[in-house]
Amino acid sequence: MFDKKVSFKTEKELQEAILKEKIKGTSDLEIGQKYGVTFRYIEQLITKTQGLNVSALKVTKKIKRLHPKDFKEEKTTVWSFKQRGNWATHSGEYRGNWSPYIPRNVILKYSKPGELVLDYFCGAGTTAVECKLLGRRCIALDINDKAIELAKKNINFVVESPQLTLLDDKRQLKIYEPELSLGDARNLSFLRDNSIDLICAHPPYANIIHYTDSKEGDLSFLDIDDFLKEMSRVARESFRVLKPGRRCAILIGDTRRKKHVIPLGFKLINIFLDVGFKLRELVIKRQHNCKTTGFWYANSIKYNFLLLAHEYLPIFEKPSSTVSLSIREKEADYGLIVPALEKTTLRKKLDELETTTVWILPQKNFEKNLNKNVIDRYSKGKGYYTISFVSYSKNDIDYSEINAKSAKQLLFIKSPFLNNSSSRTSIENYLKGIKRILVQELSNLNKGGFVVIQTKDARIDGYIEPLAKRIVDMLVHDKLWLKEIVVVTHDGANSINQNSKGYLKIIHQYLLVFEVKK
Repeated sequence: MFDKKVSFKTEKELQEAILKEKIKGTSDLEIGQKYGVTFRYIEQLITKTQGLNVSALKVTKKIKRLHPKDFKEEKTTVWSFKQRGNWATHSGEYRGNWSPYIPRNVILKYSKPGELVLDYFCGAGTTAVECKLLGRRCIALDINDKAIELAKKNINFVVESPQLTLLDDKRQLKIYEPELSLGDARNLSFLRDNSIDLICAHPPYANIIHYTDSKEGDLSFLDIDDFLKEMSRVARESFRVLKPGRRCAILIGDTRRKKHVIPLGFKLINIFLDVGFKLRELVIKRQHNCKTTGFWYANSIKYNFLLLAHEYLPIFEKPSSTVSLSIREKEADYGLIVPALEKTTLRKKLDELETTTVWILPQKNFEKNLNKNVIDRYSKGKGYYTISFVSYSKNDIDYSEINAKSAKQLLFIKSPFLNNSSSRTSIENYLKGIKRILVQELSNLNKGGFVVIQTKDARIDGYIEPLAKRIVDMLVHDKLWLKEIVVVTHDGANSINQNSKGYLKIIHQYLLVFEVKK
């Protein structure tokens, strides 16, 4: 709670004063300081009185332009938008809604003009607005009638056909008015099987932001296990209504409990894979304005936590055929990836440690900067050792002969072989190797020490092999506790073009940080 500067006889008077401040446009920070209430209190009050979770009660939306300036489609697996986007009727008033740059990219990449896009978590109508601007038909639904009312206001703008053209096609697009209605993402019975060209949705995140005042069916009130159970129903319905060969894009983020990350993003990916989807792309959406300074920087170091600064945008595909692509797999390179003890190269000194879950490091001395951040933060000066998975042709060290001589604070596992093309057999060998290392080496780590695994996703037969997710799934261990999932890339990586087959260029790596339980 903030220190109160104004007092009231009743809570009703307090709430009325807060609502008046919101109508005037007073910020939540100023309201909190003036009336001694938390952001959560303000949020719950607005949701209860307005029927939906909005940051502002009086929003004037004067359309200045219909499209973003200097827009370029994303070509890599890290999407980073410094401005959330305010063209057409887009605004950030609806808490937790996604940047319109996300559905714009997804719609342009994975659908054609006139095709049908489904968004079953409509919210304020961001996807619906983009469909209207990009000449796509759209069906959008939400469990909250108040959200549908707001979305209908947002799509209520006039646009002339000559104003709608694609970047690489100057032909005029036909305008389609989105179909908005009250509905439940878990029950799409009004839609036929194989009738949707693209699904583009942003679900709530398991009891993090509440979107209604405890409305029945609102998934944002469910805790993690119940949320995932209900999302499995959403996944099954998504698979049923989507046309074979078409895509389903879902934005999801992680959460944190007891200073440890809960991999909600990876868990949701599993839900969709389990119903039959394949993973075509796994995009990292970077959040801005998350840099910790001053108080937060000091506490990040003191309590050893990172501020969550990324979300996941898995692009799923409903297979056109049930024939397994793995039949083309060759066995020739099985066993050619071996772990080797190595001396880690470090940068001598860092100006400061990274304090969020997205590390954008200089391309020059990239590995030295990464190593220094990991070792300084997680070894705590108590010793560490590094093991790298390398190609057999580069190093033929037998891992069974490698052992730490004394207890250490950090085991750092690196995977440089993943920088080259990989096969399913080499991937499986790699995962087995990680498991074998931990069985042998956990006894050499201090209680409260850390295991950090540097890894990256691989593309095999056109689909993503999500190695970070697979490692997290694999290491459900009574002696290890997942502490952080860090995304790492280098500056300037976003300027890289996608490959010739139209896939996004994988430019990010992961650091999976596990704590050795005390």
